[in-house]
Amino acid sequence: MSETDDTTAERAPSDEPPTDPDVIVVGGGVSGLMAATFTARAGLETLVIDDGESILRRNAHLENVPGFPAGVNARLFLDLLAEQAGANGAAFLEGRVTDIDPDEDAHAVRVERTDDETVLTAPFVVASSWSDASYLEDSGVALLDRGSKTYVDTDDDCGRTAVEGLYAAGRLATKAHQTAVCAGHGAEVGLAVVEDSEVPFYHDWVVPEGYFTERDRDVPPGCEEVPAEERERREQASIERMREAFAEPHPDEPTMHPSVVAKRAREAGTEGEGDE
Repeated sequence: MSETDDTTAERAPSDEPPTDPDVIVVGGGVSGLMAATFTARAGLETLVIDDGESILRRNAHLENVPGFPAGVNARLFLDLLAEQAGANGAAFLEGRVTDIDPDEDAHAVRVERTDDETVLTAPFVVASSWSDASYLEDSGVALLDRGSKTYVDTDDDCGRTAVEGLYAAGRLATKAHQTAVCAGHGAEVGLAVVEDSEVPFYHDWVVPEGYFTERDRDVPPGCEEVPAEERERREQASIERMREAFAEPHPDEPTMHPSVVAKRAREAGTEGEGDE
């Protein structure tokens, strides 16, 4: 199996996802994937539930995220975020969340799939899917109606809501409709979940060997000291993966706005009638 096949397998939807993970993330866009990366790296069993289409895939070329001076293909960027979350331990489930029933011990999340419906439970739920927020209507969170969209009124900048254990991330939490902003907020929400879970945690850092121990300190939870050869191995692996990822143009075209798709279809139908 090639390296590409390996990484694809890591992020592929699971046939038997965990039914009671520590964290359920609703939505596989940038904020949800970043939250999942941080919770999974902290050792929390994390499940991302996604029904497919992140709005980021509509972007023609992403030109304002850190680290890409000439911009980056938005679909490739999103694919790499999903791969990263999977590589760090997050599991994935294809499906549409239709309801969240809050509970003191664990929130029940109802998921519609192609052939069935299931209910999963988790003490922590991160809501990041915002195009249709109707799944939150009975969750107990405060909702904000603004025109055609609905958002969550959060209690703080870290996405906490009035319901303990239920968080909102990214655009759903009224953050700016910008990839870098939503990615950063997703990371912040993920860290809030880690903090509230009370798992031992200091920072998510990978540091050179001796950074802590040669100052007579134990390596703090969440941190890792690596020797030079391991640092070099990881850097070489990242170089090879990025070279592979950017070797060819991404195969997918940008997804057009649904209203434009409908308009073009109507126009095409009108033109076809005139040709008959």
